[in-house]
Amino acid sequence: MYSDDDPFLTEIREICLAFPEAIEKEAWGRPTFRAGKMFAVFAGDDDHRFTLEFKPDPEDRDALIQDARVFVPPYSGASGWLALDLAAAPVDWDEIRELVESSYRLIALKRMLKDLDART
Repeated sequence: MYSDDDPFLTEIREICLAFPEAIEKEAWGRPTFRAGKMFAVFAGDDDHRFTLEFKPDPEDRDALIQDARVFVPPYSGASGWLALDLAAAPVDWDEIRELVESSYRLIALKRMLKDLDART
């Protein structure tokens, strides 16, 4: 369902794997990024070929869903996840880092957050 040379995947991996204790694990034929729990997925479907699925901060969810590039993905959307269509507009990698960090912070253990905060 994906190829290692897919557009955006190298950058997504670099961002996701920079977080403390983050690993990549293939699930459902897609790369998922986890630190105990899943915090990001490189996904896609017929309508949105390359997407980043993430857990939004509840305070940001309403604003994010107003963005035309953001949609509620099948399956994980029922659990509050959102997806960003990476091919819909030029990618702002700082924005991607912020979305992934926010998602990571929702699932990370205290020691992971302490390690992350010590890095910045």
